This record gives sequence, C-alpha cells and structure tokens, in this order.
Amino acid sequence: MAAMSSRCAASSSSSAFLGAPLPGGRHHQGSCGFVAAGGGAKTTVRVAAALDTEATAKAGKSSSRARRARKDGGEPGGSSSTALLAPTHPDGGGGGGVALDDVIVNPVGLGRRSRQIFDEVWRKFSRLGQMSTVASPEQEEQEGVLFRGGGPMCDFAVPGAQDTTVLVVGATSRIGRIVVRKLMLRGYNVKALVRRNDQEVIDMLPRSVDIVVGDVGDASSVQAAVSGCNKVIYCATARSTITGDLNRVDNQGVRNVTKAFQDYYNQLAQSRAGKSSKSKLSIAKFKSAKSLQGWEVNQGSYFQDIYPSRFDEGTDASFEISENGQAVFSGFVFTRGGYVEVSKRLSLPLGSTLDRYDGLLLSVGGNGRSYVIILETGPLADTSQSKKYFARMNTKVGFCRVRVPFSDFRPVNPQDPPLDPFLVHTLTIRFEPKKQRPGDSSQGASDPRNFQLIMEFIKALPTGQETDIVLVSCTGSGIEPNRREQVLKAKKAGEDALRRSGLGYTIVCPGPLQEEPGGQRALIFDQGNRISQGISCADVADICVKALHDSTARNKSFDVCYEHVSKQGDELYELVAHLPDKANNYLAPALSVLEKNT
Repeated sequence: MAAMSSRCAASSSSSAFLGAPLPGGRHHQGSCGFVAAGGGAKTTVRVAAALDTEATAKAGKSSSRARRARKDGGEPGGSSSTALLAPTHPDGGGGGGVALDDVIVNPVGLGRRSRQIFDEVWRKFSRLGQMSTVASPEQEEQEGVLFRGGGPMCDFAVPGAQDTTVLVVGATSRIGRIVVRKLMLRGYNVKALVRRNDQEVIDMLPRSVDIVVGDVGDASSVQAAVSGCNKVIYCATARSTITGDLNRVDNQGVRNVTKAFQDYYNQLAQSRAGKSSKSKLSIAKFKSAKSLQGWEVNQGSYFQDIYPSRFDEGTDASFEISENGQAVFSGFVFTRGGYVEVSKRLSLPLGSTLDRYDGLLLSVGGNGRSYVIILETGPLADTSQSKKYFARMNTKVGFCRVRVPFSDFRPVNPQDPPLDPFLVHTLTIRFEPKKQRPGDSSQGASDPRNFQLIMEFIKALPTGQETDIVLVSCTGSGIEPNRREQVLKAKKAGEDALRRSGLGYTIVCPGPLQEEPGGQRALIFDQGNRISQGISCADVADICVKALHDSTARNKSFDVCYEHVSKQGDELYELVAHLPDKANNYLAPALSVLEKNT
C-alpha cells in the first residue's frame, strides 16, 4: 500500500499561460506583475518591461518632467502613477535597471493593454483542442507569445500529444467529461464515443472534440470510433443494473473495443506489409492430429531411489485428438511423488524470439486442475547445460484463458540467473497431484489424481512500454448489497477480456465516486479489494490521463481511494515523503511497488 499526495492539474489551468515568452522563445529579465482593479474583480497579468530604443530616447524628457513635478508638487503621490518596477540583475545588483523616476506609465493605457493580452490568452486557451490546425505565417508570428514548439506554452502539455488521438468511451459520464478536458488541456486530439448527439450532449463536450455516435454493444460502430486512434480510455458504465445492460456495457463493450483496436492495428500492419507490434505470436494451435506432432508425453517421479510401494496404482497419460476435434491431455497419477508432462521443442517463425514478448497466453479447458509450466533454456546442442524455469497455472472447470507473464517464472535451481526469454527452446506442461489446491470445489466430484486438460492454443503476448487501453472499473464499495454481485460479475468479465487481449492495459478500480475538486487529499493505491474510502472523479480522471504514458502503469490493475483520516492520536501511519516534482508525477512511484498481471 502506498500513500501519495496528488494535485489536480486542472485547478491551476488559468495561470499556465502567465509569463509568456516573446517571439523567438526569449524571456526578458525585467518582468513584473500588475494587478488592475476593474468591476470589483482583480485580474493578474504579467507584462514584460522591455525598453525599446524609442523609450530610451524619451528617458531624458521623462526625467526632466519628473524633476519639474517634484519642484511643483513634491514626490508623486499614489502607486498608480508609477507602476513599472525596476528589474533585478541576476547577480543580485541593480545593473541595467530603470529608475522609478525615469519612466512614467499611463495607467489607462496599461490597463487596456493588459485586458487585451488576457483576452488573447483566454481565446487561445479555449482553442487548445485545435492546436494542430495550420495557421498562416502572419498568424504564427502573432501567436508566438502563446505557443512554442508545436504545442501550448503550458506546464501540463505532453510532448507529442498533438500527434496522439485518444478515444474516450463514455465521454459524457462523470469521469469521462473531466477526462476529455484534461486531455485537451495537454494537447491531445480527442474522439468521443457517445450514444446520441442531441444538443445536450453537444453542449456537454468542447466543440473541438470529434464526436462519434454509436453503442459499445455494436461492433460496427466501435470499429468506426477506434479508427485513427492511438489510445483508448474506457469510462462507460451501465445506466441500470439490469443484467442485459450490464453485460452489454461492462462486458461485451470492453470486448468489442479491444477487438476493434487490435483489428485496426493489424490492418495498418498489413497495409505496410508488416506485422502489428500489438499482435500475439502463435506458438501452438491444436486443430488436428497433425498439430500434435512433436509433442511428447513423459512420466516421472521425484523419488528416484525409492521403488513404488505396493499400494501405488501406477501412472498413465495421453495427448490426443478427441472425437469432437479437441486436443486432450488426460490421465491419472497414482504413484507417490509421480508426475506426467507433455513437452515440445519450440519452432518459432523466422525472425521471432520470445524476448520481444511479455508472457504466455493459454486457452484451455478441463476439470479445473493446477499445472506447472516449465521453460527450458540453454544451447540446443548440449541439453545438459540447460536451465529450467517454472511457473504455476491454475485453471477452472470449463474453458478459460490463462495469462502467465515471463516475470512469474522462477529458476528450478536457485543459483541460476533470471529467465531470459530469448534463450527458451522447450515448453513443458506438467501435472503433479501433490500440488493441487486444497478445498477446490472442482475436486470434490472426482479424485484429484485424475486430470483432463483441453488445449486450444498457446500464444505469446506482445510487450511494450506504454498502456494502450485504460479501463475504469470499480471495487464494489458503495454499491447496494443486493446489486453488488451482478455488477461486479460483469465488471470482472470485462477486465478479464482486456487482460487476455494482448494489449497493454491499466485497470483503475476507484472507491465510491464523489463530486468534489481533485488534488485535495492524499491517495491510496492498493491491490486486494481492501479499500473502503471514496475518491473524487477529478482524481480518477487525472490518474487515467497520467497512465497513458507511464511505463509503470502498463499491465497493472489497482484500487485507489482517499487516504483514511483517523481521529487525533489514532493514526495508523504517517506521511514519510513528498515528491517536489514540477510535473507532479505521483503515479510512477505509487505503482512501482504493485504487481503486474494481477
């Protein structure tokens, strides 16, 4: 559990443009703040106190007028007549400064100019979503004060954001509306998938957002929305607790988005005569008897020096195609300390190596037993030098897809180095009766020494640095008890579909949502369904946006909520550190301690 303090980026958006550089990317040393009162409200504008040659030439006349003014009426009274302050020299002295008596500024003209600059800043601020449009050279020269380097002159801008298109599914939801504005503030191109485009929805979203009308349950409309997008933030949630509505939005909707996103990148790769970096690598497909060639069934025992007792009933196993065309690995192990396994030496396509992938994905079925996956590395010519690594795979009754990341594999010999997927040459699936999980309901109907594993395919999941899809789920806290089970069932089914897709994912499970400003309280990031506090919608939206380019957020699922505030004297923990980071990147240190692929 990690407690991290966050600050909402949108709370200070209006001040992001103060102190704009002059054309050419230069800042003048002599800049000062002015506060002009008008209509009962104060507007702060920062004006560069740059003196041109004309002002310097008039300095003599200004000083003479100032001396005559002192002779006639003494020192000038009031702060409004001398608003321009002398700049401070970088080394601490006043060299290069302008004396207060040498310059006289017209407060009326200054206020008018300040108002013009502020109006221009606000106009550009409202057009952040249109920054990628082509402007004329004259317009670019005029806008040089407000923009630099292909993006807004703003501390929140993300490099390359103007070349990234993000699809927000559920853009009119409580979180989605804030996500859209945060993305635009950072310079992204935003597409929104909404169910209808009436005036109420149009008024809810900024004009520069590309609105796509469709239903997440309709695969064709989802394909049209995904086209041209680089990343997806899924904020949609069912409007009711009817089972059909929950399954359509929280389960089937996620499946449609992940499939459409994967298909879109496959089409792009095919048009380039290449292969998508988000595609899975097929290691084995079990469709016919020919696909079983090269797989060998072996038996063994961990007690090599002890003869089986007379009470042992032997071991038997087979791997064959059943009558209905399924590849079935089945049998029994009654020998004490015995096991059976099926293995094959891998034959990957030319130019493909497993070090470019994140783990294994197995589509299996059967009676819910637990198995051990063993990867063998080393030189093919000398198997005696091979090193073995193992990871456990738990299945359930019926068909399921199991994701086994390479990071879960541990060496059989503790002295061996960590697994290097590049060197893997043999894959083994082993069944051990002694390793079955106690209390499994699937084992009550049959002897746990019997097993049946139906295998459909084995694939390698692609690796990557960033998240492709951010999914906003829930923890179940705050939902009425009579509806919680059916809501969580649909949510978890959508999460599992995303994890098995092969895309880089981040699943955010917030506590009960609250309508209040973000960045006001510390956040708790946890895994294990242990949180109970609420969280602001703005904080959840900020996490979603930050997770798009954070490598520590890839393939992670986590719960997040506000820090629990104990009574005085009953604190369970204390804040140990602040992160004085300009970008306020609290997400990376918070997620670095959490596990992947959970």
